[in-house]
Amino acid sequence: MFLELNHRNLDAYKFTRKFVSDCYKLTSHFPPEERYHLTSQIRRAAISVHLNLSEGSSRKSLAERKRFFEISRSSIIEIDAGLDLAMDLGYFNPDNFGDFKESIINCFKYLKGLINSSS
Repeated sequence: MFLELNHRNLDAYKFTRKFVSDCYKLTSHFPPEERYHLTSQIRRAAISVHLNLSEGSSRKSLAERKRFFEISRSSIIEIDAGLDLAMDLGYFNPDNFGDFKESIINCFKYLKGLINSSS
C-alpha cells in the first residue's frame, strides 16, 4: 500500500486483488455455520493467491519467483475445489456467478504465464 514496488504494475496483481474481493463477496452468501470452515478456507486461499504473487514478484532468482507463483496458482486450484464442495452443498449456483468464473480463469492464466516466463 505504501511501497511503490514493481508488483503493483503487473496485470496479475490487479486481477488477483480483485479476485480476493470477489471471493469474499461470493462466500458472504454461505451459511453462518461455514464461517470458520469452508468460508474461512476459501478466503485464506484467496489471500494466499494475492500475497504469494506479490512476494514472489520481489524475489531476485527466477527459481524463487517461480516457486511463489506456483504456490499462488495452487491456491487458486484449492479455491476451485472448495467451490465444488460449496456447489454440491447448495451454497451457490455457479450460473449466477459468471463474472467470478471469468475472474478465477483470468487469475489462473496470468499466473500460468508468470510461471512459464520464470522457467
